[in-house]
Amino acid sequence: MPNRLADQTSPYLLQHADNPVDWWPWGSDAFAEAVARDVPVLLSVGYASCHWCHVMAHESFEDPDVASIMNEHFVNVKVDREERPDVDAVYMDVTVALTGQGGWPMTVFLTPAGEPFFAGTYFPPVSRPGMGSFRQLLVAVTNAWRTRRDEVAASGADIARQIAAMTLRSGAPPARLTDELLGTAVEKVARTFDPEHAGFGSAPKFPPSALLEMLLRHQARTGDAASLRMVTATCERMARGGIYDQLAGGFARYSVDATWTVPHFEKMLYDNAQLLRVYLHLWRATGSPLAERVARETAAFLLRDLGTTEGGFASALDADTVMSGGPDPGEPGSGEPDPHRHGSGGHSVEGATYVWTPAELVDVLGPDDGAWATGVFGVTAAGTFEHGTSVLQLRADSDEPGRFASVRERLFRSRAARPQPARDDKIVAAWNGLAIAALAEAGVLLAEPAWVAAATRAAALLRDVHLVDGRLRRTSRHGRAGTNAGVLEDYGDVAEGLLVLHQVTGDEQWLALAGDLLAVVREYFTADDGGFHDTADDAELLLRRPRDPSDSPTPSGQAAVAGALLTYSALTASYEHRQAAERVLETLTPLLAANASFAGWAGAVGEALVAGPVEVAVVNRPDLERVARLATSPGAVVVTSGPLARGRSSAGVYVCRGFVCERPVTTAEAVRDQLGVRIVLPSTG
Repeated sequence: MPNRLADQTSPYLLQHADNPVDWWPWGSDAFAEAVARDVPVLLSVGYASCHWCHVMAHESFEDPDVASIMNEHFVNVKVDREERPDVDAVYMDVTVALTGQGGWPMTVFLTPAGEPFFAGTYFPPVSRPGMGSFRQLLVAVTNAWRTRRDEVAASGADIARQIAAMTLRSGAPPARLTDELLGTAVEKVARTFDPEHAGFGSAPKFPPSALLEMLLRHQARTGDAASLRMVTATCERMARGGIYDQLAGGFARYSVDATWTVPHFEKMLYDNAQLLRVYLHLWRATGSPLAERVARETAAFLLRDLGTTEGGFASALDADTVMSGGPDPGEPGSGEPDPHRHGSGGHSVEGATYVWTPAELVDVLGPDDGAWATGVFGVTAAGTFEHGTSVLQLRADSDEPGRFASVRERLFRSRAARPQPARDDKIVAAWNGLAIAALAEAGVLLAEPAWVAAATRAAALLRDVHLVDGRLRRTSRHGRAGTNAGVLEDYGDVAEGLLVLHQVTGDEQWLALAGDLLAVVREYFTADDGGFHDTADDAELLLRRPRDPSDSPTPSGQAAVAGALLTYSALTASYEHRQAAERVLETLTPLLAANASFAGWAGAVGEALVAGPVEVAVVNRPDLERVARLATSPGAVVVTSGPLARGRSSAGVYVCRGFVCERPVTTAEAVRDQLGVRIVLPSTG
């Protein structure tokens, strides 16, 4: 039977719309139903491209017997964490506090008042060592609710009080951001660098996008060679490993090992938007052909695989591929439940679209090119993944570029005929803001006007669909805005994207709109200490008002807003906005000092603050514009119109700090010298 999710805009919720579970979307109606029926709420949180969310759905939520227990004894609420990061953040704190770990799917049991009393993540359909089955859990919670109601309610109320009292996780008072603090933060980061495989820490390894930006800016400001070496090594190892799609471009979510070989195969918009900018900035700093190639291929991936007909960018490609018919892979007759089942119409295999055997390469390429390709891409009989398959790697560039290009194209075409992973096609405002910034900047630096046009279309979609009564909606799908209010990261990342787009296009509507969004932030999100909450003061009241200072896969909302405030101040000479940026950074400085790995974007914004940022106006000299944009000074703004460029009578390039400018220069050599540009000309491929 269809449940109450059928009219939702979230692809994740729609995946569950035909479950036998009587799901409710998050909202007051669900909790009113729990009060009326006097039953607990079962809260299940996940997202569309989450592998283990699919596993639990097919093992438990599609099972009529399990669904019958759920429907009889609970009000079942399904939440897309990407649509409701506030709900996710609050109940993830609960899950971590109760179990010591978090993850998705997240399973939390609540009283009808929304107070949590038990939490966990994935639960299997049958008992395993150290883990009871989901069915057993449902029975145990039902019995506790019936026989120990007072104890359960008291536990929930106590947990709710503790969560409500949570404050900034750093626990330290705000402090002034200084040059010395930034240097110390970089030194601490260097201690976690993996000198053998690059990256930071051990497996699993995630692309450290914000941290890499911080290190690039630190090197540009101070000349610290070690920072650049860490960035260069990490970017090269990621680009040559299995985490990077060697045929189609684009990065997977993370590497399960320390060597960047085997990825978790989902591809996220936010990772690829940020990494496009990282590789672009590495190319700008060094002229690296590898960095330029990866930037170009990542941009192509965004446009080809994540672009939507409405002009925005879809959220993700799934980790799993649904294979139609046939037996599931794995050991037959093991008696163990297969976590890859996708129902009676087929089965799901993680990474099936992407992996190869030597025989498959020969089948597509012929014996000579097939054997050659096994060496180039590191495909072995033993395999680097499951069941003798290998993830393609490119540990070194081929010395036969023509042959490599032909082989790569044929493999890409062959792979396109395989079953493909599903796409989560909802538009998330924040992540589209990241994509707008990346494509606009890459388009102007690499002379690809089509990328700038794509960024402009995405900005128009956010303006026309997501902006409702002056406030952002977090998501849309098929041109229809969702009902969920934008959170702090939406305002910060969208403002950042619009400010970059203004600089690239000269269109002042984007500058004005960014200013409007920052005004909303300052009116509705401000905290007492000068920082910001993650939700507006008129948003739905949860157990606590979320406020997370740390970067996750994306910059924290506070760091994103700090960066946008600083850029806006540089573009408009608004000291008020600069002061606001400084106050936010002061609240983030304790975390930056303690562990910059969780505050990379705050560090990147801090580098721009200490450096100025430099303000560059190119007046009536379009021939010098691209040269000026090659400046690596942290957070530099470069414009051809707007407040910074107005009122200047002489043609040339004006380099300013605090709107105090040096004499204009009129030659490319002088621009490079004044701005410290490191490469002579941008490559056009």
